[in-house]
Amino acid sequence: MTEGKVWLNGALVDFADAKIHVLTHALHYATGVFEGIRCYKTVSGSAIFRLQDHMQRLLDSGRVYFMDLGFTRQQLEQAAIDTVKANGMDECYIRPIAYYGYGKMGVNPMPNKVSVAIAVWKWDEYIKGGGEEKGARLMVSSWARLDPRTLPMHAKATANYANSALARVEALKAGFDEAIMLNTSGMVVEASAENVFVVKDGALATPPTSSGALSGVTRDSIMKIARANGIACEERNISRDELYVADEVFLTGTAAEVKPVGEIDNRTIGRDGGRPGRITKQLKSLFEEAAHGKDGKFKGWLTPVN
Repeated sequence: MTEGKVWLNGALVDFADAKIHVLTHALHYATGVFEGIRCYKTVSGSAIFRLQDHMQRLLDSGRVYFMDLGFTRQQLEQAAIDTVKANGMDECYIRPIAYYGYGKMGVNPMPNKVSVAIAVWKWDEYIKGGGEEKGARLMVSSWARLDPRTLPMHAKATANYANSALARVEALKAGFDEAIMLNTSGMVVEASAENVFVVKDGALATPPTSSGALSGVTRDSIMKIARANGIACEERNISRDELYVADEVFLTGTAAEVKPVGEIDNRTIGRDGGRPGRITKQLKSLFEEAAHGKDGKFKGWLTPVN
């Protein structure tokens, strides 16, 4: 994307003018928080998926880092709608970000003003692999997920994603599609930017947020959809070797949506040659119905653009 509009500190500006200074504090010290949100073309027109939940998490992340964003949740929600409209998109990915800007250098961010921006773009398939015939190929990363004693893991902060980037690049260079990360206790946490679910004997499980996993909005959506459709779901610790013997494994995230996994550490998942399992396909379909306004039970998750 090279043209269009970006919402920056309360105004829509041309894409080319949405710039920051080279001495922006967040660029040097990773003092920023962000969100990833989807706008879908639904049966009733374009709508943003779980906009209120995403913007509340942005504000909560900012609170952890002593950031006053200077806008209410309602103002940020309207800004997202305005940005989608200004770019004439019926479906897109939405990226709000808040960061300490240019002012005084040094580790302490507090003397610097907080800036807030919202950009939108078309995002192609986020994780290659994971199609109908065979799921994505994953490896367990040699990089441990950040410990909650080192950084606040429930803030969706830019700092956390240097850890994720190392794991993702390691996996790609080794010929895999994505990485799974363990915590310092050796338990499964999440992929580099997605939550992890396993299915065993018809029951669904995902690591608890106390493991260090982000409280993903898509993760929460899948848990609610599963329970509404009679699929047992629990949050519990999952060991690395439990992944290998699971009947099904899939990832969830705003960018990735619901991504089936066919192989982990060169071990085929399930008994059907790594193809997406029954529950994975069911939940993927149910999620897509909810996101596109076809399931009335979850209509409240959609905020109309027009």
